[in-house]
Amino acid sequence: MTSNNLNLFDFSKPNIRLLHLTWFAFFLTFAIWFSHAPLRDLIIASFGMTKAQWKALIVLNVALTIPARIVIGILVDKLGPRLVYSGLLISSSFFCFAFAFAQTYEQLALFRFLLGFVGAGFVIGIRMVGEWFPAKQVGLAEGVYGGWGNFGSAAAAMTLPTVALLFGGENGWRYAVASTGVLALVYGFLYYWRARNTPKGSTYFKPKKSGGLEVANKRDFWFYLAMNIPMYVILAVLAWKLSPSGVSLLSGTTVNLLYAFLIVLAAIQFSQIYKVNKEMLRSGAEEHQKYNFKQVALLDWAYFVTFGSELAVVSMLPGFFMDTFEGLTVAQAGLLGSVYAFMNLAARPGGGWISDKFGRRRSMMILVAGLALGYLILSTINGSWPIWLAVIAVMSCSFFVQAGEGAVFAMVPLVKRRLTGQIAGMVGAYGNVGAVTYLTTFTFVDASTFFLVIAGSAVICFFLVLFLDEPKGHTTEVLPDGTVQFIEVS
Repeated sequence: MTSNNLNLFDFSKPNIRLLHLTWFAFFLTFAIWFSHAPLRDLIIASFGMTKAQWKALIVLNVALTIPARIVIGILVDKLGPRLVYSGLLISSSFFCFAFAFAQTYEQLALFRFLLGFVGAGFVIGIRMVGEWFPAKQVGLAEGVYGGWGNFGSAAAAMTLPTVALLFGGENGWRYAVASTGVLALVYGFLYYWRARNTPKGSTYFKPKKSGGLEVANKRDFWFYLAMNIPMYVILAVLAWKLSPSGVSLLSGTTVNLLYAFLIVLAAIQFSQIYKVNKEMLRSGAEEHQKYNFKQVALLDWAYFVTFGSELAVVSMLPGFFMDTFEGLTVAQAGLLGSVYAFMNLAARPGGGWISDKFGRRRSMMILVAGLALGYLILSTINGSWPIWLAVIAVMSCSFFVQAGEGAVFAMVPLVKRRLTGQIAGMVGAYGNVGAVTYLTTFTFVDASTFFLVIAGSAVICFFLVLFLDEPKGHTTEVLPDGTVQFIEVS
């Protein structure tokens, strides 16, 4: 596959070697993150869970990723992706082991919640790949990173049920989950050894201040604060869902403490955002620091629909196939469920390539429209459908979802280079806001209504994308010696 002289298999080039090294790191994070999904029935049987408890577990799995992506985005811009990716892989392996050998449902829920932190790995590679590829190739490169990495969930669905059966017994699923942790632990050290933050001779631009995103004017400052509110609202909804009013996983007192913690956390974050932008609010931003925050906000909502729906569907699809088509085994349902994420191999790089080739906004509009139609079709699937036709419908919908994700992150590195980690963190966090929103909705409705809700939100997203500006010309960054460097964005 080539585009603008980008040969993805020319391993003589350092940027191609770096791309493959990085997408596989992301692949492992997704394999760990969704290692539980294809093993649903085995885990439920092991703990005597109800379906409501399982649904709570899959919502918990994506909750922590919301704040984690913000935090990781800040760390990446400050410390560099090499160190942060290695640290994330190594630390996540231990949470994976703890989940695999949990003895109670409460322990299982706690460690599945903590494993949501591994989902922040995506943000790291966005900055890394953006450093190594020029604007005319970055869409395809980011698409390969995201798409081939996202395939980790499909690989888990395809292989882990078989691994569990090979180990046999009621603990087979534990060893299957733990195997993903072993791989992440080893690869974390390998990544630190082989990866570098930038090509030789390039400058790694860092934000002047950390703790919040720098914006260009007062309007964008208030806009930025407002865009952080939905992240706290959905976490509060999750806390409520786990309260005695929901699945009773947490006591009323604990839930009230969580509400208080979220309020304190929001206050701390907003104060940090003010500190970062205090000088700008007083005297305005310098010309080379300016960019339009509207671009970030619109990409947030586009990723809410695209990646948010992918996470939600990947979490429920194996179970959906088992519930819809009688007689399927766990391994068969896992294999069928994997077809959704399987499309990542071609769809997400394809979305990046389409964005590079045909324009950022136009591409995104077409892909979001296709996504809406795809979910509308999925809402009609029932037991009378031939399984092969249901699989084709799922794969077709999945193409537009993941190509849309590729189009979103083809734009992210072009907004403001030195802030790419934080912008990717916020956009990525909105993907998880979407996932928690959709999965919380799924706890109240049947699968058909669930797919309809996603289709409706995609229609709204289509009209929002109309306001996206096409990147043109160049952006500027200041070198450590004070000179200004121009970076092409079109």
